[in-house]
Amino acid sequence: MKSLFRGAFLGGVSARALSVVLAASLAACTANPQALNRPGDVPAAFTAPVDKAAPAWPEASWWGKFGTDELAPLQETARKENLDIAQAAARVLQAEANNGIALSALFPTLGGSFDATRSGGNSSVPRARNSFSAGFTAQYQQGFFGTEYLQLRAAREDLRASRYAAAVIGITASTSVADTYFQILSFRERIAIANTNIAAAKRILAITQAKVNSGVSSNLDLAEQTAVLAGQEAQLPSLIQAEKQARYSLAILLGRAPEGYDVRGQNLDGLAAPSIQPGLPSELLLRNPGIAQAEALLYSAHANVDAARTLYFPSLNLSGSAGWGPIGALSNLFGPAGFIWSIGAGALQTIFDGGRIHAQNDLAQAQQQELIANYRKTVFSAFSDVETSLDLIRSTTDTQALVELQTRSYAEAFRISELQYREGTIDIVSLLNNQQQLFAAQQSLVQIKLQRLQASLSLYNALGGGWEQKSDDANYKNQLDWWPL
Repeated sequence: MKSLFRGAFLGGVSARALSVVLAASLAACTANPQALNRPGDVPAAFTAPVDKAAPAWPEASWWGKFGTDELAPLQETARKENLDIAQAAARVLQAEANNGIALSALFPTLGGSFDATRSGGNSSVPRARNSFSAGFTAQYQQGFFGTEYLQLRAAREDLRASRYAAAVIGITASTSVADTYFQILSFRERIAIANTNIAAAKRILAITQAKVNSGVSSNLDLAEQTAVLAGQEAQLPSLIQAEKQARYSLAILLGRAPEGYDVRGQNLDGLAAPSIQPGLPSELLLRNPGIAQAEALLYSAHANVDAARTLYFPSLNLSGSAGWGPIGALSNLFGPAGFIWSIGAGALQTIFDGGRIHAQNDLAQAQQQELIANYRKTVFSAFSDVETSLDLIRSTTDTQALVELQTRSYAEAFRISELQYREGTIDIVSLLNNQQQLFAAQQSLVQIKLQRLQASLSLYNALGGGWEQKSDDANYKNQLDWWPL
């Protein structure tokens, strides 16, 4: 029995080696089309303005550069508990299992059997008797041009694609956690600004009421200030609701129920967007997991095209069996007299299948063309995301500086106009105008600060969030134990 197993296994290994050689020969004769094959597909450098003093490419723990201690534990929780990440990890396990299924096709199939029967009738002749048999079977099937090997190659590229897709989801989850956290702080800061302006409006309303009572001002001034106060108070409910929704979204990103979830931060003060710059566009191809995923899917399509092409050729079938019986007594089952064996080989070639193989080949080639276009679009979109993020960082930085100056000026104008209104040197219209301008500038400043932070998040995401394909491949280990030997 050991010799039979060894022979079948060595035969499988030899056939597998033959499949590899034939597949390599076939691939050499039919080169797959290249996705980036035109001049300018990969530019020499990015054209958007960058900070030359900033480090190139983000670190894996980039969130520690934003000046808040609360963000790091949130990211750690999301990495462990985020449900999108958990689903992506499960899809990697599914791809590993499919890889194991494809690998099993390169090995022979061995089976064993044992049968025991008792037969007889109602009369004494024939008498009831026992029958025993046992045996082993071995089967092995391979395409002459490595069909099974090419299918394994496609499965392994699908596994790579699933791993890179999980990296995409991980980076997206990290930026979403930071973005949602910043939104919570921005809404809280806007609520605080609204409350401050409401307090100022109430203070002015009290002054106006006193002037009306003393006959200095008219009821028109009182009505105008009352309307201003009501308008500012009307903005609070929507801001409070938006802050709650942002907290709920952050809780979901952390894999927990939204009820009762909260964070400590109250505003965007002290937060700063760190400077970062990209390297060469060609390096981005190995640092953006979205590009790596599209590439792996394309390589899988290449393998499927090659595998579909091999179906035009015959496949080799090897089979063997060995056993004992049928024997009437179990004690004599494994005696030499009852031993039988057989070995067989055959080749199977499809003559007519109604065009199925040809249609499969057309399908594989059409899918390949789709994924070539998908890969090109993914690469160009990644370049565009980097350029757009760099431009957005520059524009929001410039805008923030100007809005900060505007806000300071409006704050000083409102302070002076309130003193002048108390002294009666200006009318309420001028005061109300300054108050409205200050409130709008303060709200705008918070929003532009948030946009500046979001621009940095967008750049970190576009640059791959510190991910590198080389280290990801080197550190990857199968998690499922399906290896047969």
